[in-house]
Amino acid sequence: MKNEEWGRAGMGLVFDRWPKDAEGHAEESAFLCTCGSTDLSDTLTVNLLEAYGIPCLRDYPGNGAFGRVIMGASGTGVDIYVPKSMLEEARMLIKGEENDEEL
Repeated sequence: MKNEEWGRAGMGLVFDRWPKDAEGHAEESAFLCTCGSTDLSDTLTVNLLEAYGIPCLRDYPGNGAFGRVIMGASGTGVDIYVPKSMLEEARMLIKGEENDEEL
């Protein structure tokens, strides 16, 4: 990552992978879940989704972004959004149903 891109790197990297329509407009996002950030469940969820090729956006409701900057974690949790076309796949991944035949 280039130093001059540091401030926009998070959005820039996600935007590059976000599905777009024929005109190049980003697909609508859909709410997936709210996670806590003090136990790193938001990071684990995002990393799981990203490993399966599902780009994610994090939104810190209320003053959560301020808490994240000051304390390193948002006390109000983190809302995670995914592309609308990938919502069902993302729900199945985070639900984590196990199939005994595959174990």
